[in-house]
Amino acid sequence: MTRRILLVEPDAARRKTCSLILGGVATVDAHADFSSARLSLLLTPYDLLVTQLRLGPYNGLHLVYLARRLMIRSVVYAVSTDLTLARESQSAGAFYETAEHLPAVLPNYIEHALPSMDRRNPGGSDRRGILRGGRRVTDVALKQPWKERRAI
Repeated sequence: MTRRILLVEPDAARRKTCSLILGGVATVDAHADFSSARLSLLLTPYDLLVTQLRLGPYNGLHLVYLARRLMIRSVVYAVSTDLTLARESQSAGAFYETAEHLPAVLPNYIEHALPSMDRRNPGGSDRRGILRGGRRVTDVALKQPWKERRAI
């Protein structure tokens, strides 16, 4: 069964790029503005809504709330990070991405099962790369500044 995606992007180049990426795994209806996308969302059954956060006088969250009522999953992306709107997107039930990561992650939203909600922290950093130390004797020196380290 072919999946159907509604893509809403005002920038023609990004809209074409996303349509080409998604076109290999789904049928894509691409719109440049909020009004035509809203009408299409109301008239056509979609499997996924992919929308930019900023849509002129409207924003993508208006479409996310409508899609949520229609039981359609959503992905919201932003060109510049706005943590308040990112968290609001997640609380509305959408998955939040940045525009720079969008081409790499879009196919995954179609090909894999999605969790019930996006639990990622849009403003947080990945703490797995930070050496935080622990309770081992060799880690005690990590808490002390370099000059104050003593031989153990």
